[in-house]
Amino acid sequence: MTEALHSMIRETRLLPSLAEKKRQRDFAYLMKLKEENLLFSFYTEAGLNGRQNWKLENVHWGWDGPLSQIRGTFTGHWLSAAARMYDEIGDARLKAKADFIVSEIARCQEANGGGWAFPIPEKYLYSLKKGRHFWAPQYVCHKVMMGLLDMYLFAGNQQALEILKGCADWFYRFTNEVSRETMSDMMDLEETGGIMELWGDLYAVTKDPKHLELARRYERPRLTEPLLQGVDVLTNIHANMTIPEVQGCARAYEVTGEERYRKIVENYWRQAVEERGCFATGGQTSGEIWTPKHKMAARLGDLNQEHCVVYNLIRLADYLYRWTGEERYADYIEANIWNGLFAQGFWEGECKDQCLEPHEPESGLITYYLPLAAGSHKKWGSETEHFWCCHCTLVQANARYREWIYYQNGSGVTVAQYLPSQTSFEVGGRRVALSQTEADLGGDVLEIHEVCRRIEDRPRYDAYRISVDAGEGAAFALRLRIPRWVQGEPQLFLDGERQPIRAENGYIVLEREWSRSTVEVQFPKGITCAPLPDAPDTVAFLDGPVVLAGLVGEERILYGDKNDPSTMLAPHDERWWTTWNKTYKTVNQPLGFYLKPLYDVGNEAYTVYFPVQKNSGTR
Repeated sequence: MTEALHSMIRETRLLPSLAEKKRQRDFAYLMKLKEENLLFSFYTEAGLNGRQNWKLENVHWGWDGPLSQIRGTFTGHWLSAAARMYDEIGDARLKAKADFIVSEIARCQEANGGGWAFPIPEKYLYSLKKGRHFWAPQYVCHKVMMGLLDMYLFAGNQQALEILKGCADWFYRFTNEVSRETMSDMMDLEETGGIMELWGDLYAVTKDPKHLELARRYERPRLTEPLLQGVDVLTNIHANMTIPEVQGCARAYEVTGEERYRKIVENYWRQAVEERGCFATGGQTSGEIWTPKHKMAARLGDLNQEHCVVYNLIRLADYLYRWTGEERYADYIEANIWNGLFAQGFWEGECKDQCLEPHEPESGLITYYLPLAAGSHKKWGSETEHFWCCHCTLVQANARYREWIYYQNGSGVTVAQYLPSQTSFEVGGRRVALSQTEADLGGDVLEIHEVCRRIEDRPRYDAYRISVDAGEGAAFALRLRIPRWVQGEPQLFLDGERQPIRAENGYIVLEREWSRSTVEVQFPKGITCAPLPDAPDTVAFLDGPVVLAGLVGEERILYGDKNDPSTMLAPHDERWWTTWNKTYKTVNQPLGFYLKPLYDVGNEAYTVYFPVQKNSGTR
């Protein structure tokens, strides 16, 4: 597939599923936070709250606290998430809340004399220019402007765009007085976030050459020039500082067409992902820095897989996927959704005690890191006391699942992710509706269903049903990604009839005249072992794309054949009502334990990687 794709963002809506459940939690969190708290730092900087008797409940703490040098950062992410979520679900209350916040930022901008509309002092940037250290002031500004731009793009707020233009004028004047060398020093000193990408996004809207010039000024040559030469500049440096900078190059490529920018992005991806390797989860980093290439055994600990890195690498993979259509990028996104975003945000435990005293299930908001050492615990952040950077990407990520599911180009539509959802598109002037659900492999327990007799045990495949309604008819190709975890030949059914599979470059392709049809695809799967690159006898277990976590508080040696996980694991507690569970237990071991999906782990101790030995001597 060589023709570029575009994501069908605006047309897509989630249907009931784990992703939709997490989006609902995200919506509730956005609505729960108070406008006056989100605006507190903006008011303070603009001098608009000095005469008010503020109470402690009107102030956020942690990284968003009034004494933090990055206070107000979260508000930009909140606006971005609110705008994108409003575009999907159309909740008028959310839009009213977001529109009010934008109007108050405009009031703060006016009080500041025009231009400056941020929750931190201008002196932070002027002092940074002189080499004085402040905590990421340009990062803060980027997040606010990002939120404003998304409010314009996804919520139709024209005032947000006018505020942003004033901010851009301020930055243009500021950077006019900064040499390239000083600019590079400033970018080495503190993170700038995705500010280069923001200027590219703004230029795409305004076509103002000043905004494109700002994007060029915010490239960091000390990173991009070595990348162009293929030099490894990533080992042991901060990951989430560089990913947004490369996203800026990706956006610059899209708005200018200059191949140099694309080469930077491709070389970065090769160094960061393909040549470096990933944990079984698909994620990376230890203590927020890139591990050495294929050296991960000594980096397992309490600080693996920062949530922000997961989110931003998904976004970078999305750029590359849209440019190339290569399924490897969609595979990467899938792994990091299930074992990153799902595993680190908006966890909610199951409440099964129906015959006991009723109680609310346990829940967790966000875990900054995903520890991968033996006997780890997820450390959940609070709603208003921490506001880590990962609180910020939490609200954005869980508002964006729909953006990575469907893509379109001139020849047809691609299903890149298997998340229940619906979308629509035009072919030859005719509107086509498409919906995706998980195929019914359980059957209602109160009715008599043939499927209940036919599928006695947990299915060894995942199945999805795609419904197409093209009305009077439309010709196009429907492409279904074949996930990399598939074991064996997929099965394809069209309106209940088995079909031969036409596979091209990692996709099942159905090219025909469509009217009203149902496609069902079954992807066979099994348990696989994912070894550490530098410790091949230490493995994690995966059920399809999902990493399994052992519910043990210490390292355990397992005895069996890593090429045949059935020598070590067997299904356990596989069925509740109509649901097939992804739970397992160990077999043939001196001391057994249970395993469940990493995304289902809440407050338990867990272990992901296990040393495997072939012979036990205890059987």
